[in-house]
Amino acid sequence: MTLKIERISGKRRTRIRLSGAFRSEHLDQVKAEIERGGPGVALDLEEVDLVDVEGIRFLNACEAEGISALHCSPYIREWMLRERGRPKAPTHKRKKEQAPLEDEDGKHV
Repeated sequence: MTLKIERISGKRRTRIRLSGAFRSEHLDQVKAEIERGGPGVALDLEEVDLVDVEGIRFLNACEAEGISALHCSPYIREWMLRERGRPKAPTHKRKKEQAPLEDEDGKHV
């Protein structure tokens, strides 16, 4: 499935209408449209029928920055709310296990 992106400029705001499947591979295109839209941009999701988790996280980030997500389907809105409440996955790295110390004869110390 593909995503159609349409920019609709009005007097007060620019609306970016998305249609189809909104997936992580489309994020850069949508970000570029948001930047071109200037202040007062909003995302219209009325025709979005499929979204992945990266799309949901992106929509939450947009709303946190004041970009409205308009006409979300109930399942998208619910997923956004659930994702907001979920703690972020830890990003710390595992410590490497150290090999046991051995003396010259190969005995553990």
